[in-house]
Parts: sequence; C-alpha cells; structure tokens
Amino acid sequence: MNNNTESRILGAFYGQALGDSMGMPSELWPRTRVKAHFGWIDRFLPGPAENNAACYFDACHFTDDTSMALALADAIIECQGEIEPDVIARNVMTWAEGFDAFNKNVFGPSSKAAMKAIKEGVQISDLENNGVTNGAAMRVSPLGCLMPTNSLDDFIDQVALASSPTHKSDVAIAGATAIAWAVSKGIDGESWQSICDQLPAIANAAQTKKITTFSPSMGARIELALSIAREDIGVESAMQKIYDLVGAGTSTIESVPAAIGMVELAGTDPNRCAILCANLGGDTDTIGAMATAICGALNGIESIDAGLKVQLDEANQLDFGKYSTSFAKLRKQKEQAYAS
Repeated sequence: MNNNTESRILGAFYGQALGDSMGMPSELWPRTRVKAHFGWIDRFLPGPAENNAACYFDACHFTDDTSMALALADAIIECQGEIEPDVIARNVMTWAEGFDAFNKNVFGPSSKAAMKAIKEGVQISDLENNGVTNGAAMRVSPLGCLMPTNSLDDFIDQVALASSPTHKSDVAIAGATAIAWAVSKGIDGESWQSICDQLPAIANAAQTKKITTFSPSMGARIELALSIAREDIGVESAMQKIYDLVGAGTSTIESVPAAIGMVELAGTDPNRCAILCANLGGDTDTIGAMATAICGALNGIESIDAGLKVQLDEANQLDFGKYSTSFAKLRKQKEQAYAS
C-alpha cells in the first residue's frame, strides 16, 4: 500500500469538507451580496440567519454536498467497492430524513424530486432524472478516490451508475466525470497541468456517450474557465470574470468548470482554494467542495492547514481516517483487477 495514496485520498475527503464548510455561509448569494455582507471570508463562519440555505448550519459545518458524498462513500464501503444505486439512494434518504432535508432549503431540485419519487416506491431504473443541476458532481469525489482511470469507458459507466439515483442527464454525468477523473488522477500523482490537458476531452467523451439534453459543451466551458484563470489580470478580476462568463450557479455546466478554474486560480493550494471559492458568489459551497477535493487529492492531507483540520474534526466529529484506509485498499483491488 502506498502511503502517498492514502494521504491523497484523505486529502480529497478533507478538501471536500473544507471547501464545503468554508463556502457554506455565502452559498447561493450573488457576488455583490457576499461582498456587501462579509467583505472577505477567510475563516469558518456560521450561516447567516438571512441566508435561507445556510441558516441551518453553525461555523465549520458542511452541507448536503459532503453529507451526500459520505452517503456515497459509505455505500461503496458497504458494497466492497461495487456501485449499487439502491444502497446509495438508501444512504442519501437516511441523511435526508435525519436532517429533515425535504422541508429545509438544502436539497437541490433534481435530488429532491428524485428522492421523493424513490420514497414513493419508484425504481431508480424507471426515473428519468434528466436534471442538469450539480448534485451528481458535488458528491462524486469518493468515486474518484475508488476508481483508477485505466478504462475511460468503465470510468464513465461507474460515474453514471453512482449518479443515477438523482441524475442521469449527459451534462450531469459529464460534470461528475470531470471532477472524479481529476480526483483520481491527483491520487495517482499526476501533475495538475497534465490533468488540465485531459479534462476537456474526458468531459466531452462523457457528455456525448448518451446525449439527453441540449447543452453547451462541458469541455469547451472547462477550457474557458482555465483560460480565464491563467490570464494575468489578478485574482479579483479573474474571479469576477469566471463569475460573469463561466457562471457560478447550481447548474453543472457552470459550477463544474468554475470549480476547475478555481483550482487553477488557487495554484492547487486547498486552503487558498476554499477561501477563494467562498468569496466567489453563487453556489460557493458546492464549487468549494468540488475544487478543494481536487486540491486535496493533488497535494495530500499534509497540505490541509492543521488548524482548519482540527476545527473541522471538532465541529463535525469526523473520522475520515476510516475512509482513507478503506478506499486505499479498495482502489488497490480495482487496480489489480485491471492489471490481471
């Protein structure tokens, strides 16, 4: 077992929670309102009472993004590395009912509709789930921790299967594939530059495998986000330009490219990435969760600020070590299966 692998898996889990928790207070507010209310977010803050998506959360608490990622992670461990949509749905339902998510403004529209249908007894295979919001991509990082990238076809199929309880649209699967692929390649120790070169083609392969919507190209939007992040215009102007041109909304075609752009803008530093995403405006917690999970996978648990990690542990009673140990073993098994 490569300790580096375990460190990077742990980095991805902590990155997911860090970006989510840091971005929670400003989630779903316009950029102008985030600036007016907070000035600049550079630490964990409680959700403001006037933010009807964040008001349920205390400082350091993560939102549905990480709760649903952990529901996926628990399903993967329970099924010994196999993707079972019914088990994923059951785990999401357990979290949703425990948190009263159906009555609070925390569920995304696609996930909420799908979960209501499942609750009423509809089979996952019978659900259309053609929504284009980012619920599949926001929770997919554990799948990137599990799946090596030996076969692009298999990788896309596994992402589609894991997404299917809530999202089956081409664009949702393309976005989730891009995030999971970046996490997986990061865990393998590939450079961010090399990953960036691959992502547009990977996203397009996933988007065109089974076309279900009329949507802009995920690959083209990722290229746009990366090109803006690389312009020599300063961080503030680059963030504004990503917000204006790529978009920072809850749709996958905006939030996934924005997240990839933010990884580039932060120079893959997870602590800086979480802070920049929190100040972006729009779907800050989700963009932060996706982007910072990638940063954590690229740089390992050592790259997460020790003080922030302690705060996350204390606020959320986390034991992410059990995930990194289990996932490192499961990933090794997958790699051996491909090699044989």
